Amino acid sequence: MESINLYLPGILLAYVAFLMAIASPGPNILAVMGTSMSVGRSSGIALALGVASGSFTWAVLTVLGLSALLAAYANALIAIKILGGLYLFWLAYKSFRSAMSRHDIEARELAGGRRTPFGYLARGYIIQMTNPKAALAWIAIISLGMKEGAPIWVGASIVLGTFILSIIIHVVYALAFSTPVMVHVYGRARRVIQGTLGAVFTFAGLKLLTSRT
Repeated sequence: MESINLYLPGILLAYVAFLMAIASPGPNILAVMGTSMSVGRSSGIALALGVASGSFTWAVLTVLGLSALLAAYANALIAIKILGGLYLFWLAYKSFRSAMSRHDIEARELAGGRRTPFGYLARGYIIQMTNPKAALAWIAIISLGMKEGAPIWVGASIVLGTFILSIIIHVVYALAFSTPVMVHVYGRARRVIQGTLGAVFTFAGLKLLTSRT
């Protein structure tokens, strides 16, 4: 029980950071929105599942990579935390900048013509895996929950928990944004949402950089 209490706050903070990252529309979210609006719910859901699968792959690779790095170089945790904290500050800056911008989100259909459900699934996976910022995002997320000497169940909890959340949230996006009115509603609330995200990312970055372990 003591071990769970030691690592649970970090795991929960990693979940929160992941949810905040999903709430800020990036190329993957906009692709899900645009596909649901232009093609249909089933295609949007297929694309969403592909994106969630890509997130799971990145999470597994990050946990394994960080675990191996920490096992070989204990002091590497400091560098990882600095990198993750700076990236969270960068996300905070982008969120605040988006909150002050007057431009609405632009959800468009994917280029390249219509696809089969498997085609959208594969495209969603490719979109997520070829996102150059995904590695930094996952380093920041995993670093919030991983402490030096953390047992393997901590990393597994973060990976499985974020995978479940990823499936749920991305599918919800596909269902909700199958009508243009939802994009309009989201766009009107964009400034409040982005401002809140900026505050959360700032807090998470400070938390990561000032943690002792």
